[in-house]
Amino acid sequence: MTILTSRLSLGQGPRKVVVKDTIDIAGFPTCAGSAALADTPPAVAHAEIVERTLKAGYHIVGKANLHELAFGMTGINAWAGTPENPRYPSLIPGGSSSGSAAAVAAGLADIGIGTDTGGSIRVPAACCGVYGLKPTFGRLSRQGVMPAESSLDCVGPLACDLHVLIAFMAAIDPGFQLPKDSPRPVLGCIGVNAEQAIWASIEEQLSLSGLAREDIALPLMAEAFEAAMVIINRETFLACEALLATGKVGADVDQRLQAAAATTDAELKEAERIRRAFTAEVDAVLERHDVLVLPTLPHFPMTVQDAFSGHQDLKISSLARPFNLSGHPALSIPLESQQTLPVSMQLIGRRGDDAGVCRAALQLMGRVSSAGEEQKKGVNHATTH
Repeated sequence: MTILTSRLSLGQGPRKVVVKDTIDIAGFPTCAGSAALADTPPAVAHAEIVERTLKAGYHIVGKANLHELAFGMTGINAWAGTPENPRYPSLIPGGSSSGSAAAVAAGLADIGIGTDTGGSIRVPAACCGVYGLKPTFGRLSRQGVMPAESSLDCVGPLACDLHVLIAFMAAIDPGFQLPKDSPRPVLGCIGVNAEQAIWASIEEQLSLSGLAREDIALPLMAEAFEAAMVIINRETFLACEALLATGKVGADVDQRLQAAAATTDAELKEAERIRRAFTAEVDAVLERHDVLVLPTLPHFPMTVQDAFSGHQDLKISSLARPFNLSGHPALSIPLESQQTLPVSMQLIGRRGDDAGVCRAALQLMGRVSSAGEEQKKGVNHATTH
């Protein structure tokens, strides 16, 4: 089972990064895990996120595998190989940034760079038991990222350690700075349907934190999920339509693209209406709460065997995908559990307040010190691996 599609050596220093193979690295082809792109020529320039990573002193050690064309949630890939979930080997690694999550979980890298159009950083982070951040939409440049056009997709990091993730964000984005003195956050706990065992672990962590909380509702969550599905279907079909003619697209992605072709303009118009309404709904709740809390996944991941048998589970993104539609920053946090299954909690913050979300996560997990100390911890942790 393949985690890395290629190994390479760019830049200097011991802080190791893997980059999802939808992101250009000069001199290497961007194949997006697809036989249909196997003969694509090498990229002539680095994507901006790669440039920033190298400039910050990180060492890129490989390109990470993914669910083909970043259009699936299981992470399986019959052509390029399916990354093994290092901590839960019988379960799917999650998609689409499967290799980025598996690489950091396996200790192959300190940081995995992925993309998240409908949960594609947070779902594999949850499946593999690591941290994953979907930044505010537009915060990190998508220049040099496939597909070239998207109103949902975000570039973001995954890491085993939250301090390391914070240090990486601060290194590549000068505007990302933890608040020096931050009051204890007020949490809004979103009432959503999820397995009881998942909620039990989250409730235990909330109780241990001692943070003020209030139960809230987002009535448009389900509609936002469906609207985001409509938009990703239209945008991915437009980006990948030409590849269908090659006959080389894998069966599961081919089927999804063929179905996406039927998306109508009326459906898209309604989806955009829901986008505006849901965004306003989330903004309004965040006027009264610093961050929102909910599970990352509504249920435990399926087995690899079930995925290879043809089972799909797009609903695994039902609690993540709505926040691609609204553009708010979202962080997936792995939790300790009595289960031998992965459990993760998701924090949602105000648009642009990505650092505040990470700060709230530290407070929620009982790992708070000064802002400077947090970023120093991340640097020290990364340089000792």
